[in-house]
Amino acid sequence: MIKRADELRVEYSPNLKGGKETVKIINILENEDNYGTGRLFGVSIIPVGGSIGKHRHDGDFETYYILKGKARVNDNGNEQILGPGDMTGCKDGDYHAIENIGDCDLEYIAVILYTQQKQQ
Repeated sequence: MIKRADELRVEYSPNLKGGKETVKIINILENEDNYGTGRLFGVSIIPVGGSIGKHRHDGDFETYYILKGKARVNDNGNEQILGPGDMTGCKDGDYHAIENIGDCDLEYIAVILYTQQKQQ
């Protein structure tokens, strides 16, 4: 499979999970491409001052890998500052949030995988 940049589906999610501003999500894989193993593999872009609000993962887990910018991450109550090359993971049953506290767009790879494979 090959997909060109202009073939990738882009979503715009205002106030995602109660956060601020509009998050842009570039979907690298669609649900039908992941063989029932997860529901997101994409690049998320949060504008300056924007955020994704605190939310819990049930039945899945999420990993962020920071590509660009500066993030404040709430990892189950533990707040940390992350930058390019850093990662954070939210386990099944835990919660997290992310906020762009830098002076440019925050860009990161986001992957959400199921804790048990779903039937297609």
